[in-house]
Formats: sequence, C-alpha cells, structure tokens
Amino acid sequence: MTKVIFMGTPDFSVPVLQSLIDEKYDVIAVVTQPDRPVGRKRILTPPPVKVAAEKHGIPVYQPEKIKNEEELNQVLELKPDLIVTAAFGQILPNALLEAPKYGCINVHASLLPELRGGAPIHYSILQGKGKTGITIMYMVEKLDAGDIISQVEVEIEEHDHVGTLHDKLSVAGAKLLIDTIPPLLAGEISPVKQDDSEATFARNIKREQEKIDWTKDGEEIYNHIRGLHPWPVAYTTLEGLVMKVWWGEKVSVTPSSPGKIIGIEEDGFIVSTGNSTGVKITDLQPSGKKRMSAKDYLRGAGTHLKAGMMLGEENETK
Repeated sequence: MTKVIFMGTPDFSVPVLQSLIDEKYDVIAVVTQPDRPVGRKRILTPPPVKVAAEKHGIPVYQPEKIKNEEELNQVLELKPDLIVTAAFGQILPNALLEAPKYGCINVHASLLPELRGGAPIHYSILQGKGKTGITIMYMVEKLDAGDIISQVEVEIEEHDHVGTLHDKLSVAGAKLLIDTIPPLLAGEISPVKQDDSEATFARNIKREQEKIDWTKDGEEIYNHIRGLHPWPVAYTTLEGLVMKVWWGEKVSVTPSSPGKIIGIEEDGFIVSTGNSTGVKITDLQPSGKKRMSAKDYLRGAGTHLKAGMMLGEENETK
C-alpha cells in the first residue's frame, strides 16, 4: 500500500486530509505547524489538521521549521511513497521533495500560474475575478512554481466572500486530489510546466491593505469588503475612530464626495464612492464594540450619524 504523509495546517486542509482517510490511503503521519496562542487570552490552540489527525489516531509531527536537520530526519525516516501538502505554511527543503517515490504534490487554491502565494482566495475576490480554482502541482523549492498535474475551475459568485469561497475550494481540492492520485501512481500523468511570465502573486494581506479607499469605484470597494470577509475584515474611519466594515451592498447613487454618507436607511447607511455605485454598509463593528448589524447600530451607538458626515479620515485612532 502507498505510504502517504499529509502536510497541512488550517481549516482548508482538513477536507483534503479527510478525503485521503475516506479513500483508505495509508496516511502514516501528518505534519502541521506547532500549536499557537489564539484570541485575546492567548490560549494555546492546536491547528485544525492536528485535531482531525488525532481523531483518526494518525501520528502528528509539528516542526517549528521543517528545514531543521533533526526535524527533517524525523520525517525522512518514515520513508513515505508520496507527500501531499495543502496550506502547510512552510517551503519544503529539496531533501524532502526528492525523497518520496511519487514525489511531493500540493493542493493550491488558484488556477496557477495565477495567484501564487499565501492568500489566493482573498485576491481572487479582491481582483473581481469571476472564477478561480484548484491546482495540484509537483512541489519545488520556489513558491508555487512546480509543474501542474491537474486543475479544476470554481465559479466566484456575486455574493461570495472569502469564507464561502474557501469552503467551496476546500471541497473541490479534496475531490480533485482523489481523482488525481490513481493516474499519478499509475504513471499516466503528463505534468505541464508553468509559464513564469504569466505568474501573479497573492502575498499575505497587510494591515494597510484592509483600509477602504472611498475614491475607488463602488464595485471595487464591494469586492474589497467581501475579499476581506470574514477575515481579516475591511475597515474605514468615522470621526477619527476605526470602524470595521463586515458587509455591504452595492446601490446606484448620484455621485458625491467619496466617503460621504449620502443616505441613511433602516438597515444601513449609504456611502458615496468614486462613481455612481455607492455602498450601503449593513454589518459593522464600531471602535471598542462588538460586531453588529447597521440596523442595531443606527438605533444605538450610531444615532448621531447624519447625512453629510465623512468616512475615511486620515487621523486614525486605533
């Protein structure tokens, strides 16, 4: 039986691991990131993949850096026939890439060579794409640059956000992997080299990217909001204080100054953008408060809100 090592860390990886288990592959070990402190109380929390592996009695390894000789040798000594990775979070050293008989393959959430990197789901929505997908590729010591083994497209719908698209891609990745492994093991795959000249990158989101620029077109701002929902969440400012914008809707408006509140309705307030598509904020989190509907906000903390007020001031207090 083919001995498989699975390497992954977040929720995205769990259905991929589960598919290997369900199909009765011999998963001899799982390699994931170390437990990390989570939340305001900094509670040490295991990665989702570790939790899933332990439910099935699969040995778990948690190297801080897989390139460290001692931790690398622990994995090499298992003599895997195939290594499968999905959002593991570390670049694998060449010694590990060359060890398995059938190689190291990765389940990546984009249609490579587009959106190489750690945040392809976010960028596919931020960039307003109508589709993305899953690529299974051979791994190399360069970020998401290995030869393509198989791909499948996944539609991005108008109301998709990072959370919904994440779940669709995770399921699609699990299915594509199970469809890909048998011909891979049988030597029936003809990998396709990536065209590096067509590569784009999806580097991890930085804090400054989360801020809404109200001078942009409304469609782009809508994509910005859903491309950061439900994490890390877009934000703007109101009277110098940060306001997280969890959700909004596109509405047709008469253009005004970008960032100006031009209408207040029962379930939200409308903000002018750089064109005739405004954004109605419907779900938000004021500074120092919990997330709430705009309806509840307007009945409580936001009763002072008036048409003509501006969002997005530069003098931020965080």
